Amino acid sequence: MQSFKEILELSIPLFLIMDPFANSTACIAILKDYQSTVQRKIILREMVIALGIMILFQFFGSFLLGLLSIDNSTLRIAGGIILFIISLKLIFPEDMGTISQYEKDPFIVPIATPFIAGPSLLAAIMLYSKKVSSQIELFVAVFIAWASSLIIMLFFTKLKYILKQRGTKAIERLMGLILVLLAVQMLEQGIRYFLDTLK
Repeated sequence: MQSFKEILELSIPLFLIMDPFANSTACIAILKDYQSTVQRKIILREMVIALGIMILFQFFGSFLLGLLSIDNSTLRIAGGIILFIISLKLIFPEDMGTISQYEKDPFIVPIATPFIAGPSLLAAIMLYSKKVSSQIELFVAVFIAWASSLIIMLFFTKLKYILKQRGTKAIERLMGLILVLLAVQMLEQGIRYFLDTLK
């Protein structure tokens, strides 16, 4: 029961950072020239690639941080700042510009990364990998967040029809507000950890 609670506490912020609602809108705009079945195949492919990137950073992120001599406090503060910026963009969305700058079949970029497996998500995964008692629990949490995002992105057109544009924007802003709280908490933990190292 305790492990399930920990997995849930990890998967919820990861799901919010993945932001499947906003990313679905961007993906549909990029893949507008394809039929819905082809769109879903491309999204599925990109999501699988994104999952691979997440797993890579979970198990080899600590090695990378050690190689670059990056402290835990630096990672937490940087992750908090990035997360805060992402959350502000959810609350106050900006025009994404023309989609013509992307390839018609976007392989890896920009859907797999940075849309899904972006800097804030990878920073959060590396941070959690150093905090959790079991890497299996973190992997399960990552998979739950990924699978939930995948379902939303594959069936977003139907979901958008139910929620309407106003409902979709309301959910995005709510996710942004929750992410602000998580970002501030991450910053506080990073600053506290840094101050502890000075003692």
